[in-house]
Amino acid sequence: MNNKYVRILSIDGGGIRGIVPGWILVALESKLQEKSNNKDARLSDYFDLICGTSTGGILSCAYLSPDIIHNKPLPYSADFVANLYQEYGPEIFKHHFLRYGIFKEKYNTTGLELVLSKFFAKEELKNLKKPCLITSYDIERQKGHFFRQHKAEVDPYYNFKLTDVARATSAAPTYFPTETARSDMDVSFSLIDGGVFVNNPALCGYSEAREIFRRKHQKANVTAKDIVLFSLGTSSSKKPINNDKAEHWGAIKWAVPLISVMMSGVADTVDYQLRQIFDSVKVNDQYIRINHELPETIDGGMDNTDKENMQKLKEFGVQLGHEHSDDLDKLVDLLMEESHDPPILVSDHSKTLFDKIPLN
Repeated sequence: MNNKYVRILSIDGGGIRGIVPGWILVALESKLQEKSNNKDARLSDYFDLICGTSTGGILSCAYLSPDIIHNKPLPYSADFVANLYQEYGPEIFKHHFLRYGIFKEKYNTTGLELVLSKFFAKEELKNLKKPCLITSYDIERQKGHFFRQHKAEVDPYYNFKLTDVARATSAAPTYFPTETARSDMDVSFSLIDGGVFVNNPALCGYSEAREIFRRKHQKANVTAKDIVLFSLGTSSSKKPINNDKAEHWGAIKWAVPLISVMMSGVADTVDYQLRQIFDSVKVNDQYIRINHELPETIDGGMDNTDKENMQKLKEFGVQLGHEHSDDLDKLVDLLMEESHDPPILVSDHSKTLFDKIPLN
Protein backbone atom coordinates (compact mmCIF):
# COMPACT_ATOMS: atom_id res chain seq x y z
CA MET A 1 0.00 0.00 0.00
CA ASN A 2 1.26 3.46 -0.93
CA ASN A 3 -0.20 5.72 1.75
CA LYS A 4 -1.14 9.27 0.93
CA TYR A 5 0.25 10.79 4.12
CA VAL A 6 3.09 10.45 6.56
CA ARG A 7 1.22 9.38 9.70
CA ILE A 8 2.45 10.38 13.15
CA LEU A 9 1.31 9.26 16.60
CA SER A 10 2.52 11.40 19.52
CA ILE A 11 1.96 10.67 23.22
CA ASP A 12 2.69 13.11 26.07
CA GLY A 13 4.31 12.31 29.39
CA GLY A 14 2.33 12.09 32.62
CA GLY A 15 3.25 9.07 34.72
CA ILE A 16 0.38 6.77 35.64
CA ARG A 17 -1.98 9.07 33.71
CA GLY A 18 -0.66 7.24 30.64
CA ILE A 19 -3.68 5.02 31.35
CA VAL A 20 -5.87 7.68 29.68
CA PRO A 21 -4.23 7.79 26.21
CA GLY A 22 -3.69 4.04 26.50
CA TRP A 23 -7.44 3.41 26.48
CA ILE A 24 -8.11 5.98 23.75
CA LEU A 25 -5.66 4.01 21.60
CA VAL A 26 -7.54 0.80 22.41
CA ALA A 27 -10.58 2.42 20.78
CA LEU A 28 -8.51 3.51 17.77
CA GLU A 29 -6.91 0.10 17.25
CA SER A 30 -10.33 -1.56 17.46
CA LYS A 31 -11.63 0.72 14.70
CA LEU A 32 -8.58 -0.02 12.55
CA GLN A 33 -9.10 -3.76 13.01
CA GLU A 34 -12.76 -3.47 12.11
CA LYS A 35 -12.24 -1.36 9.00
CA SER A 36 -9.30 -3.43 7.76
CA ASN A 37 -11.11 -6.68 8.58
CA ASN A 38 -7.94 -7.81 10.32
CA LYS A 39 -8.17 -8.74 13.99
CA ASP A 40 -4.36 -8.75 14.20
CA ALA A 41 -3.98 -5.17 12.96
CA ARG A 42 -1.79 -3.06 15.22
CA LEU A 43 -1.27 0.67 15.66
CA SER A 44 2.19 0.32 14.15
CA ASP A 45 0.63 -0.85 10.87
CA TYR A 46 -0.99 2.56 10.40
CA PHE A 47 1.60 5.00 11.73
CA ASP A 48 4.91 5.78 10.06
CA LEU A 49 6.42 7.43 13.14
CA ILE A 50 5.52 7.02 16.80
CA CYS A 51 6.93 9.50 19.29
CA GLY A 52 6.60 9.74 23.04
CA THR A 53 7.87 11.33 26.21
CA SER A 54 8.13 9.59 29.58
CA THR A 55 5.05 7.37 29.97
CA GLY A 56 4.34 8.16 26.32
CA GLY A 57 7.82 6.90 25.48
CA ILE A 58 7.16 3.61 27.26
CA LEU A 59 3.86 3.24 25.40
CA SER A 60 5.66 3.97 22.13
CA CYS A 61 8.18 1.20 22.82
CA ALA A 62 5.38 -1.25 23.57
CA TYR A 63 3.42 -0.46 20.41
CA LEU A 64 6.53 -1.10 18.30
CA SER A 65 8.16 -4.00 20.16
CA PRO A 66 7.58 -7.72 19.40
CA ASP A 67 5.13 -9.37 21.81
CA ILE A 68 7.54 -11.63 23.69
CA ILE A 69 4.96 -12.45 26.38
CA HIS A 70 2.80 -14.32 23.85
CA ASN A 71 5.79 -15.26 21.68
CA LYS A 72 4.46 -13.34 18.67
CA PRO A 73 6.37 -11.28 16.10
CA LEU A 74 3.47 -8.82 16.15
CA PRO A 75 3.80 -5.84 18.50
CA TYR A 76 1.79 -5.79 21.70
CA SER A 77 -1.88 -4.98 21.19
CA ALA A 78 -3.21 -1.66 22.49
CA ASP A 79 -5.59 -3.53 24.80
CA PHE A 80 -2.78 -5.58 26.33
CA VAL A 81 -0.61 -2.50 26.86
CA ALA A 82 -3.43 -0.52 28.48
CA ASN A 83 -4.11 -3.32 30.95
CA LEU A 84 -0.42 -3.48 31.88
CA TYR A 85 -0.69 -0.07 33.52
CA GLN A 86 -3.57 -1.25 35.67
CA GLU A 87 -1.68 -4.35 36.72
CA TYR A 88 1.86 -3.05 37.15
CA GLY A 89 1.37 0.59 38.13
CA PRO A 90 1.76 -0.11 41.86
CA GLU A 91 4.93 -2.11 41.16
CA ILE A 92 6.47 0.76 39.18
CA PHE A 93 5.67 3.41 41.79
CA LYS A 94 6.50 1.40 44.89
CA HIS A 95 7.33 3.69 47.81
CA HIS A 96 10.79 3.48 49.28
CA PHE A 97 10.81 3.81 53.07
CA LEU A 98 11.46 7.40 54.22
CA ARG A 99 11.86 8.78 50.67
CA TYR A 100 9.70 11.77 49.82
CA GLY A 101 11.50 13.26 46.83
CA ILE A 102 13.02 16.22 48.72
CA PHE A 103 16.60 15.14 49.37
CA LYS A 104 16.54 11.92 47.32
CA GLU A 105 14.38 10.59 44.53
CA LYS A 106 10.98 9.35 45.69
CA TYR A 107 11.31 5.85 44.22
CA ASN A 108 14.10 3.44 43.44
CA THR A 109 14.03 1.80 40.03
CA THR A 110 13.71 -1.84 41.07
CA GLY A 111 10.00 -2.17 40.30
CA LEU A 112 10.17 -0.20 37.05
CA GLU A 113 13.19 -2.13 35.78
CA LEU A 114 11.58 -5.49 36.58
CA VAL A 115 8.48 -4.52 34.61
CA LEU A 116 10.49 -3.23 31.65
CA SER A 117 12.67 -6.36 31.62
CA LYS A 118 9.60 -8.57 31.66
CA PHE A 119 8.08 -6.99 28.56
CA PHE A 120 11.13 -5.88 26.57
CA ALA A 121 13.75 -8.41 27.74
CA LYS A 122 16.79 -8.10 25.44
CA GLU A 123 15.05 -6.18 22.66
CA GLU A 124 17.00 -3.34 21.08
CA LEU A 125 15.97 0.03 19.71
CA LYS A 126 17.10 -0.91 16.18
CA ASN A 127 14.64 -3.82 16.05
CA LEU A 128 11.45 -1.83 16.62
CA LYS A 129 8.91 -2.25 13.84
CA LYS A 130 8.79 1.39 12.70
CA PRO A 131 10.69 4.66 13.13
CA CYS A 132 10.27 6.29 16.51
CA LEU A 133 11.32 9.41 18.35
CA ILE A 134 11.55 8.97 22.12
CA THR A 135 12.72 11.90 24.20
CA SER A 136 15.13 12.29 27.10
CA TYR A 137 17.50 14.99 28.32
CA ASP A 138 21.28 14.63 28.60
CA ILE A 139 22.28 16.35 31.85
CA GLU A 140 26.04 16.20 31.13
CA ARG A 141 25.90 17.52 27.59
CA GLN A 142 23.01 19.83 28.52
CA LYS A 143 20.82 19.09 25.52
CA GLY A 144 17.91 16.98 24.42
CA HIS A 145 18.60 13.39 23.46
CA PHE A 146 16.33 11.62 20.99
CA PHE A 147 16.20 7.84 20.63
CA ARG A 148 15.43 7.09 16.99
CA GLN A 149 14.94 3.60 15.60
CA HIS A 150 15.69 4.73 12.06
CA LYS A 151 19.14 5.90 13.17
CA ALA A 152 19.81 2.90 15.41
CA GLU A 153 19.26 0.36 12.62
CA VAL A 154 22.05 1.87 10.49
CA ASP A 155 24.58 2.98 13.12
CA PRO A 156 25.45 1.17 16.41
CA TYR A 157 26.38 4.51 17.99
CA TYR A 158 22.65 5.24 18.21
CA ASN A 159 21.48 1.79 19.27
CA PHE A 160 20.50 1.01 22.87
CA LYS A 161 18.75 -1.70 24.83
CA LEU A 162 15.03 -0.99 24.81
CA THR A 163 14.88 -1.24 28.60
CA ASP A 164 17.45 1.59 28.81
CA VAL A 165 15.43 3.70 26.37
CA ALA A 166 12.27 3.26 28.43
CA ARG A 167 14.12 3.96 31.69
CA ALA A 168 15.76 7.10 30.33
CA THR A 169 12.62 8.70 28.95
CA SER A 170 10.79 8.14 32.26
CA ALA A 171 13.56 9.17 34.70
CA ALA A 172 11.53 12.06 36.08
CA PRO A 173 13.50 14.29 38.49
CA THR A 174 12.45 13.84 42.14
CA TYR A 175 10.64 10.58 41.20
CA PHE A 176 13.38 8.33 39.76
CA PRO A 177 17.20 8.41 39.59
CA THR A 178 18.95 9.43 36.39
CA GLU A 179 19.64 6.68 33.85
CA THR A 180 23.09 5.95 32.47
CA ALA A 181 22.48 4.46 29.05
CA ARG A 182 25.27 2.95 26.96
CA SER A 183 25.07 2.64 23.20
CA ASP A 184 26.43 -0.31 21.24
CA MET A 185 29.59 1.75 20.74
CA ASP A 186 29.98 1.88 24.55
CA VAL A 187 29.29 5.62 24.68
CA SER A 188 27.48 6.57 27.89
CA PHE A 189 24.75 9.16 28.31
CA SER A 190 23.39 10.46 31.64
CA LEU A 191 19.71 10.95 30.95
CA ILE A 192 16.53 12.15 32.60
CA ASP A 193 12.87 12.34 31.61
CA GLY A 194 12.28 14.15 28.32
CA GLY A 195 9.35 15.91 29.95
CA VAL A 196 11.72 18.50 31.42
CA PHE A 197 11.95 20.13 28.00
CA VAL A 198 9.36 18.56 25.69
CA ASN A 199 6.50 16.86 27.52
CA ASN A 200 4.45 17.07 24.34
CA PRO A 201 6.75 15.68 21.60
CA ALA A 202 4.32 16.26 18.73
CA LEU A 203 6.23 19.17 17.18
CA CYS A 204 9.49 17.20 17.37
CA GLY A 205 7.69 14.35 15.64
CA TYR A 206 6.37 16.70 12.98
CA SER A 207 9.88 18.01 12.25
CA GLU A 208 11.34 14.50 12.19
CA ALA A 209 8.63 13.21 9.87
CA ARG A 210 9.17 16.07 7.43
CA GLU A 211 12.84 15.11 7.14
CA ILE A 212 12.06 11.42 6.68
CA PHE A 213 9.35 12.18 4.12
CA ARG A 214 11.57 14.59 2.21
CA ARG A 215 14.34 12.04 1.82
CA LYS A 216 12.07 9.08 1.20
CA HIS A 217 10.13 10.81 -1.56
CA GLN A 218 12.88 13.18 -2.71
CA LYS A 219 10.47 16.06 -2.18
CA ALA A 220 11.96 19.46 -1.45
CA ASN A 221 8.98 21.16 0.16
CA VAL A 222 7.14 19.01 2.69
CA THR A 223 4.28 20.78 4.46
CA ALA A 224 1.48 19.88 6.84
CA LYS A 225 -0.56 18.93 3.75
CA ASP A 226 1.56 15.77 3.54
CA ILE A 227 1.15 14.81 7.21
CA VAL A 228 -1.52 13.39 9.52
CA LEU A 229 -0.68 13.95 13.19
CA PHE A 230 -2.57 12.34 16.08
CA SER A 231 -1.47 13.80 19.42
CA LEU A 232 -2.58 12.52 22.81
CA GLY A 233 -2.19 14.22 26.16
CA THR A 234 -2.41 12.38 29.46
CA SER A 235 -4.93 14.87 30.91
CA SER A 236 -4.24 16.65 34.17
CA SER A 237 -5.85 18.51 37.03
CA LYS A 238 -5.09 22.18 36.49
CA LYS A 239 -5.46 23.27 40.07
CA PRO A 240 -4.98 27.03 40.46
CA ILE A 241 -1.98 28.22 42.46
CA ASN A 242 -2.93 30.74 45.13
CA ASN A 243 -1.00 33.95 44.42
CA ASP A 244 -1.03 35.15 48.03
CA LYS A 245 0.81 31.98 49.05
CA ALA A 246 3.00 31.57 45.98
CA GLU A 247 4.51 35.06 46.06
CA HIS A 248 6.45 34.10 49.19
CA TRP A 249 7.46 30.59 48.15
CA GLY A 250 11.11 29.60 48.03
CA ALA A 251 12.83 26.94 45.95
CA ILE A 252 11.54 23.94 47.92
CA LYS A 253 7.87 24.96 47.84
CA TRP A 254 8.07 25.85 44.15
CA ALA A 255 9.80 22.58 43.13
CA VAL A 256 6.80 20.30 42.53
CA PRO A 257 4.29 22.95 41.30
CA LEU A 258 6.92 24.35 38.92
CA ILE A 259 7.43 20.97 37.23
CA SER A 260 3.68 20.74 36.62
CA VAL A 261 3.45 24.32 35.33
CA MET A 262 6.39 23.85 32.96
CA MET A 263 5.16 20.53 31.55
CA SER A 264 1.62 21.80 31.05
CA GLY A 265 2.76 25.12 29.61
CA VAL A 266 5.14 23.54 27.11
CA ALA A 267 2.50 21.01 26.01
CA ASP A 268 -0.08 23.75 25.44
CA THR A 269 2.44 25.84 23.50
CA VAL A 270 3.25 22.93 21.18
CA ASP A 271 -0.47 22.39 20.58
CA TYR A 272 -0.90 26.08 19.70
CA GLN A 273 2.05 26.02 17.30
CA LEU A 274 0.82 22.92 15.50
CA ARG A 275 -2.70 24.27 15.13
CA GLN A 276 -1.23 27.36 13.49
CA ILE A 277 0.94 25.25 11.17
CA PHE A 278 -1.91 23.04 9.96
CA ASP A 279 -4.33 25.96 9.77
CA SER A 280 -1.89 27.94 7.60
CA VAL A 281 -2.27 25.40 4.78
CA LYS A 282 -5.96 24.76 5.49
CA VAL A 283 -5.71 21.13 6.61
CA ASN A 284 -6.99 21.50 10.18
CA ASP A 285 -8.57 18.04 10.03
CA GLN A 286 -5.14 16.42 9.62
CA TYR A 287 -4.09 17.47 13.13
CA ILE A 288 -6.09 15.89 15.94
CA ARG A 289 -5.25 16.34 19.62
CA ILE A 290 -7.19 14.84 22.50
CA ASN A 291 -6.32 16.20 25.94
CA HIS A 292 -9.07 16.93 28.45
CA GLU A 293 -8.87 18.19 32.00
CA LEU A 294 -9.48 15.43 34.52
CA PRO A 295 -12.73 15.45 36.53
CA GLU A 296 -12.39 16.57 40.15
CA THR A 297 -13.09 12.98 41.25
CA ILE A 298 -9.76 11.82 39.80
CA ASP A 299 -6.38 12.53 41.38
CA GLY A 300 -4.06 13.71 38.62
CA GLY A 301 -0.85 12.87 40.48
CA MET A 302 1.71 11.20 38.21
CA ASP A 303 2.31 8.47 40.79
CA ASN A 304 -1.11 7.83 42.34
CA THR A 305 -1.49 4.09 41.82
CA ASP A 306 -4.41 3.65 44.19
CA LYS A 307 -6.56 0.91 42.62
CA GLU A 308 -9.71 3.03 42.65
CA ASN A 309 -7.94 6.03 41.12
CA MET A 310 -6.43 3.92 38.33
CA GLN A 311 -9.86 2.48 37.57
CA LYS A 312 -11.23 6.02 37.28
CA LEU A 313 -8.41 6.92 34.89
CA LYS A 314 -9.31 3.89 32.77
CA GLU A 315 -12.99 4.81 32.73
CA PHE A 316 -12.10 8.38 31.75
CA GLY A 317 -9.92 7.13 28.89
CA VAL A 318 -12.68 4.80 27.67
CA GLN A 319 -15.16 7.68 27.94
CA LEU A 320 -12.94 9.94 25.83
CA GLY A 321 -12.68 7.18 23.23
CA HIS A 322 -16.49 7.16 23.01
CA GLU A 323 -16.83 10.95 23.02
CA HIS A 324 -14.29 11.27 20.21
CA SER A 325 -15.62 8.32 18.22
CA ASP A 326 -16.39 10.52 15.19
CA ASP A 327 -12.89 12.04 15.34
CA LEU A 328 -11.37 8.57 15.50
CA ASP A 329 -13.47 7.42 12.52
CA LYS A 330 -12.19 10.37 10.47
CA LEU A 331 -8.65 9.61 11.63
CA VAL A 332 -8.98 5.97 10.53
CA ASP A 333 -10.03 7.13 7.07
CA LEU A 334 -6.97 9.39 6.85
CA LEU A 335 -4.62 6.69 8.14
CA MET A 336 -5.90 4.20 5.56
CA GLU A 337 -6.14 6.58 2.61
CA GLU A 338 -4.01 5.50 -0.32
CA SER A 339 -2.06 7.71 -2.67
CA HIS A 340 -2.76 7.58 -6.38
CA ASP A 341 0.81 8.60 -7.13
CA PRO A 342 3.32 5.81 -7.86
CA PRO A 343 5.75 5.15 -4.97
CA ILE A 344 9.16 6.74 -5.40
CA LEU A 345 12.04 4.47 -4.45
CA VAL A 346 14.91 5.86 -2.42
CA SER A 347 18.20 5.88 -4.30
CA ASP A 348 21.37 4.57 -2.68
CA HIS A 349 22.65 8.16 -2.61
CA SER A 350 19.56 9.29 -0.67
CA LYS A 351 20.03 6.47 1.82
CA THR A 352 23.59 7.60 2.41
CA LEU A 353 22.45 11.15 3.03
CA PHE A 354 19.77 9.95 5.44
CA ASP A 355 22.24 7.84 7.37
CA LYS A 356 24.35 10.93 8.01
CA ILE A 357 21.59 12.95 9.68
CA PRO A 358 22.98 13.81 13.15
CA LEU A 359 21.24 12.55 16.27
CA ASN A 360 20.79 15.95 17.85
